Amino acid sequence: MRMYDLILKKRDGYSLAKEEIRWMTDNYLHGKIPDYQMSAMMMAVYFRGMDTQETFELTMAMAESGDRLDLSGIPGIKADKHSTGGVGDKTSLALGPLAASCGVPVAKMSGRGLGHTGGTIDKLESIPGFQTALTEERFMEQVASVGIAIMGQTKDLAPADKLLYALRDVTATVDQISLIASSIMSKKLAAGADAILLDVKCGSGAFMKNFEDARKLSEAMIRIGKTAGKNMAAVISDMDQPLGRAVGNALEVKEAIDTLKGEGPEDFTELVLTLGSRMLCMAKKAETPQEARKILKQKISDGSSLHKFTEFVTAQGGDPSWIEYPENFCKADYIEEIPSVKNGFVTAFNTQEIGVCSLLLGGGRETKESAVDPFVGLVLRKKKGEAVRKGEGLAVIYANDKEKLAKAKEHFLKNVTVESEMKEPGPLIKEILS
Repeated sequence: MRMYDLILKKRDGYSLAKEEIRWMTDNYLHGKIPDYQMSAMMMAVYFRGMDTQETFELTMAMAESGDRLDLSGIPGIKADKHSTGGVGDKTSLALGPLAASCGVPVAKMSGRGLGHTGGTIDKLESIPGFQTALTEERFMEQVASVGIAIMGQTKDLAPADKLLYALRDVTATVDQISLIASSIMSKKLAAGADAILLDVKCGSGAFMKNFEDARKLSEAMIRIGKTAGKNMAAVISDMDQPLGRAVGNALEVKEAIDTLKGEGPEDFTELVLTLGSRMLCMAKKAETPQEARKILKQKISDGSSLHKFTEFVTAQGGDPSWIEYPENFCKADYIEEIPSVKNGFVTAFNTQEIGVCSLLLGGGRETKESAVDPFVGLVLRKKKGEAVRKGEGLAVIYANDKEKLAKAKEHFLKNVTVESEMKEPGPLIKEILS
């Protein structure tokens, strides 16, 4: 078998066989296929696409290129949730403990933020002492004993995907549905959960800018998961404005804690309940989403979900006093209002650029090696459809550097639209697929 022949085959629009995909993936992982040939293959896939079977076979080849966790020794239906990323997306911080308080074992591997999107691992590490570098043995033990564990992705999990993604990132071949779906699902399948819930973001702050592409991606990932024997569902949710009101690692942890107390923003709470309802049904803890929602609300009102969050944080070395006193998360040196320059209604956000505001403050990474300041960011005073007066605050900005603060304030104002006539925001939940 020659890589040249496979490139030619895909370039001319033919499907690659399972054995060809396995040979290609394995040989690239072990350095036997050069980057320039794999780059040519990725470009051929970008233009020619992959059919359903090819996409599945690529996913499995990457999932089986390294370790695969075996969670079968943990009682119950183990659940995992994946978000395609956005601005203010702290959903795992609230959803995981909430589902675990309902008896759903949550086994989740998460990544760090890069660019305008935040990472669950960075958010959790803003809690003093919190450890995300767990061994696989400790990870599984904690899921069994506490009901939830969240750890950083290990280098041995789907290593072929890591190599391919790094190559795609520098060859303009990232945004192809089959390649995105196989990349995400290879890691989810390797992580070993029985039920996988997908939160596919759609809008100006998301990877998928329009609903049609978000739906295609959701359907592709569901097909892969079901073919691999997993229980699958997807929720397509809005990312045309930041989720909730907090953007920034520590600030988002505080907002997740507020939500587990029943005091969170309306949109964020609704997304958590929608996803949680699906997760409970998938884990056979409720018959219907309506029944599941009642259970979730009860766990919030009686304090069970917040207690589970504290137990989870403590188990991974975090300081539980920060949960009791969440004002600790709001300790930037400079805290200033960003005033509106006119009267009107907030009608639009360039959500990706609102994420860039946090990046400018030092709260994100421009490269994988960048240091992150966990305490910077912003909290929105106004969201889409809300009235604002001239001089009234659109947001509160948290900074530890005056120059960065000034740049972020200017950038924020350029990417928020205030108009004289109100426009109703679009729906938060666009579609649910299973």
